Amino acid sequence: MVADGSKAATREQPDGGARPLREKGGEEGGRPRPVHWAAALALLPLGLLGAAAWFGRFVRPGADDWCFLPFVRDEGISGLIAKFYFVDNGRIANAALTGLYAKFDIPGHQWFPVVSGALTLGVLWAVTASALRAAGLSAPRGVPLLLAAMVTAVFLLGSPNTYKTFYWPASAVSHTVAPALPLAAAIVLLRARSRRGRIAALVTAVIAGIVLGTLSEESSVVALVVLSSAVLLGRQLFPEHRRAYVRAWCLAGIAGTGIGILVLLTSPGSRNRRMRYDAEGTSMFAPEQLIESLHAFARILGTLLTTWTYLGAVAAGVLASLLVRGPVRTAVPRPRASLLVCAGVLVFLVSGYLCTVVAFPAFGPGIVVVTRSWNDYLLLYTVLLAGAGALLGHALRRGERSGTVLKAAGAAGCVLVCVAFTLSLSRLGEDMRVRAADWDRQDRWMRAQAALGARQLPYKPLSVSGMGEPFGKHGSWPADCVADYYYVDRVVRGTRLP
Repeated sequence: MVADGSKAATREQPDGGARPLREKGGEEGGRPRPVHWAAALALLPLGLLGAAAWFGRFVRPGADDWCFLPFVRDEGISGLIAKFYFVDNGRIANAALTGLYAKFDIPGHQWFPVVSGALTLGVLWAVTASALRAAGLSAPRGVPLLLAAMVTAVFLLGSPNTYKTFYWPASAVSHTVAPALPLAAAIVLLRARSRRGRIAALVTAVIAGIVLGTLSEESSVVALVVLSSAVLLGRQLFPEHRRAYVRAWCLAGIAGTGIGILVLLTSPGSRNRRMRYDAEGTSMFAPEQLIESLHAFARILGTLLTTWTYLGAVAAGVLASLLVRGPVRTAVPRPRASLLVCAGVLVFLVSGYLCTVVAFPAFGPGIVVVTRSWNDYLLLYTVLLAGAGALLGHALRRGERSGTVLKAAGAAGCVLVCVAFTLSLSRLGEDMRVRAADWDRQDRWMRAQAALGARQLPYKPLSVSGMGEPFGKHGSWPADCVADYYYVDRVVRGTRLP
């Protein structure tokens, strides 16, 4: 019986106390459920992601895109897959995804951020909701969406170079979409209830691993480290009745990823790539390269740890932990919380360093400024920050008053980060708008000149966010591809727009 004499029901607690059951009217303990403000708060990161997707209409080709467009136009997606496998790098799944957007020319580039952003958000939302359900927990409807939207916004917009993370398809396929693939496979695992569902989860893990192995070497490394850690720490992380199956799922994912990597490494394209790096003396296994990779990763860590906007994921995790409900609300035991934190830190450090080692032959010490290559482990980093925020919320809450203070702090943190992203995104959007207008003007002129029979055309470089456009240290690349795109023999550097 509650103090005011109302007829709310009570539930007996293990300590002999009672708490009010939630009534159909949407109240718990005489207080309004936090559905409305949690859902309203989720509109901030959702609005940011919507604005970012809207700016996608200003995306125009640059760097590698110049080469993919004419090749897919002339040879089709199957031709690009064959080129990647036999000549370039062996990444056949990467070639298939690249061909899918390049097939549609400019509109394919413009729609890519919309599709990839929605995919990342949808996967994180489904994983969050499924994980809560699997753990026997519930939360107000807006909470899983708030957590997923904040993590997505921090991952996509918190990068030092948002354009190359989110808008440049050639980079996003390898380093932004790829990390979300293992999480998508985990949805099937979390929702499996029957024997058929568990078999489907195992098959999905194998298939996803094969695709990932031929999509991105760095994301494959992250997946292998995470899955191996889950197998080794299964006794401490998972309940006994689920432990054997979860380990089997992890092993299936490891096997699938191993098969994909084997397909990639044995391809003629991968051999060509390794021979090119060996000729330049940049083998990733050389001791001096390993040491340089360690120094480079230390500098990358310095950047990540001093980028305050990543705290948005922590704030969202704190909020989620305070709003989640279960049969009996208890804090995570301190020994398990410590294990989770230590394991998460170790997995991230090992994954990040190994990704730096794998990418070092391609970029050398410049890996420190090639921020798009960090994204393979930055999704893991952002998810771990949200998990750390959830543990922090559990640990700091000592009563209703402290819970209210923490909720206010978490909400304020989310708002502050969203405001910062709004300012940076608006500046980037204006830069993209200006470039798109200039690009379209030059594109129309070059097409008209090519139609009149011109064989050599001037092209003024139009860059945004440090994009290669299209003359640089690689000589005529991708200027030769620009010439192919416009059906001319050669393009030369222009000094002004036509």
